[in-house]
Amino acid sequence: MPHLENMVLCRESQVSTLQSLFGERHHFSFPSIFIYGHTASGKTYVTQTLLKTLELPHVFVNCVECFTLRLLLEQILNKLSHLTSSEDGCFTQITCDTFNDFIRLFKQVTKAEGLKDQTVYIVLDKAEYLRDMEANLLPGFLRLQELTERNVTVIFLSEIVWEKFRPNTGCFEPFVLYFPDYSIGNLQKILSHDHPPEYSADFYAAYINILLGVFYTVCRDLKELRHLAVLNFPKYCEPVVKGEASERDTRKLWRNIEPHLKRAMQTVYLREISSSQWEKLQKDDTDPGQLKGLSAYTHVELPYYSKFILIAAYLASYNPARTDKRFFLKHHGKIKKTNFLKKHEKTSNHLLGPKSFPLDRLLAILYSIVDSRVAPTANIFSQITSLVTLQLLALVGHDDQLDGPKYKCTVSLDFIRAIAR
Repeated sequence: MPHLENMVLCRESQVSTLQSLFGERHHFSFPSIFIYGHTASGKTYVTQTLLKTLELPHVFVNCVECFTLRLLLEQILNKLSHLTSSEDGCFTQITCDTFNDFIRLFKQVTKAEGLKDQTVYIVLDKAEYLRDMEANLLPGFLRLQELTERNVTVIFLSEIVWEKFRPNTGCFEPFVLYFPDYSIGNLQKILSHDHPPEYSADFYAAYINILLGVFYTVCRDLKELRHLAVLNFPKYCEPVVKGEASERDTRKLWRNIEPHLKRAMQTVYLREISSSQWEKLQKDDTDPGQLKGLSAYTHVELPYYSKFILIAAYLASYNPARTDKRFFLKHHGKIKKTNFLKKHEKTSNHLLGPKSFPLDRLLAILYSIVDSRVAPTANIFSQITSLVTLQLLALVGHDDQLDGPKYKCTVSLDFIRAIAR
């Protein structure tokens, strides 16, 4: 189906599998399908698009909104009833308290002429929340086709694997379908598809290539990347609009957008400011720390040694370990000067993101920047743990069993400047 291929990009295998499972309208489909994958991997979009394009009768329910058994069951029944009553215009609200009542009412609703000879699909998004409800709910949905003796398929959409769902008492096994993360090539293709009509596809694809080169290592969420692409594109094409550069002058366009992408790196996922505030910041070239709501961490009061620990962590994250001797030792000996730079060192470390470092290196830098003598006491280690709890430091684990813990600094340069004052 060419029209569907244009709507759903980079998910050809999953679409083909779902179409095979759905089959013809009047055929009995698989009783339950479990679709899982990480956030923004296309599970909800593909399922909804497929059902709408094929014009299959379905109800879509979000389990976060329907957080109790009654809300969930009534939402399904009322949406089904709305499907059958849309033709004659009459619609009555259905109430349902138990799963037994749901089975009985479901049979009544699906007796309607419009749903008699075709498969009805119930899509449960955020299905992991079903585990917090009554114990009979999940096994009941898995066997709904058998219990109701109706042509119905229940589709579960979740971010966690099926093994985390399976009850200890056993249950009917659904058909499991995995949606893998988008590769960088997939993201490039999907994001380039959104190019504005007033600019060429090649120009927007070059912008997306720059955007992914900066953000792909720290963010692979399609929704967040799409948000960042829309937010920063006006600044990227600003030289073209002003007539200062052509669409092919990539070097000048890159120099114009680099500092703004660096700012955006500080607030990936946080959404501490609205899109309108961000546009104002871009237009006025405002320092991000001056805008109310951005980087609220700058208002956190930290203990004396915690400030130095955080400064040491920032230095360890953004400076190569081989430079420590030159920066932090008074008598470091003769250092050979060279103008040679490796290819990966030409890029700004702030665009590449923070690097992990061992605890020993953090403490060595701490001892060198604090004026007074600091003993490695339990107080110092407890403050490091507190910074991890506050998410100002990130614990990234061990490289092997013999190595100690490794950390990353998660705060911006503006935050470090604020606490250094």
